[in-house]
Amino acid sequence: MDVPRAAALLLAAALLVTGCAPDPGGTPPASPEPAGTTPAPGTLSAPSPTSPGTGPAPDTGLDDPASLAVVVNKRRPLDPVDWAPTALEDVEGHLLRPEAAAAARRLLAAARADGVPIRIVSGYRSFTEQSGTYAGWVAQKGREAADTVSARPGHSEHQTGLAVDVGDGSACDLRVCFDGTATAAWVAEHGPEHGFVVRYPWGEHGTTGYWYEPWHLRYLGPERAREFVRSGAATLEEFSGLPPAPDYGPPAPG
Repeated sequence: MDVPRAAALLLAAALLVTGCAPDPGGTPPASPEPAGTTPAPGTLSAPSPTSPGTGPAPDTGLDDPASLAVVVNKRRPLDPVDWAPTALEDVEGHLLRPEAAAAARRLLAAARADGVPIRIVSGYRSFTEQSGTYAGWVAQKGREAADTVSARPGHSEHQTGLAVDVGDGSACDLRVCFDGTATAAWVAEHGPEHGFVVRYPWGEHGTTGYWYEPWHLRYLGPERAREFVRSGAATLEEFSGLPPAPDYGPPAPG
């Protein structure tokens, strides 16, 4: 890891996690769960604007909650906002949509076969669950601060049943230090083989609206995940030809 990045990771130790924030009513970890990265001055350049057309041709599935191509972010809520998958399957105590669940089982088996410790930390969260979690953060920290640690209901990828948070069972689960684990390196390299990509990459918070979360994987399906890798796009927004969504501003066109 380069020195500037390592320094930025250390600075992040004082920040809370964003879209994958735990229930505010639960017992907090020994130290705060960081959002991923707060760049030290001059260490990271600003994310470049997304250029429509970087990825494949526009796909109507980008707006369809039932599509594997759907893009959910701070400016693209699910429609309807309380949408729920028609079917969910259990994967080691966590729910995912059937296609994502089957792929997650294969990913877990492959990682373990390579000697890499891995577990699922979080999967599907309903609109009602996310509403309660977000309301708890608002009550505890105020709305502005809550938006830095928790996705608003209807805006969470976990509500699609296609997002999964993984860990290695250590104190680094859902923390920025997960970046340095063998598990993080394995899923970043091999996740696309099973249809999963790291949704909130390093330095792209200006596009995704979330700090670096090396544990948060999004299921796209193997073919689309391979297209994503081949495209060289840094984010799902860029790959899908969509503009950045750094905050809960007006809905983004496209």
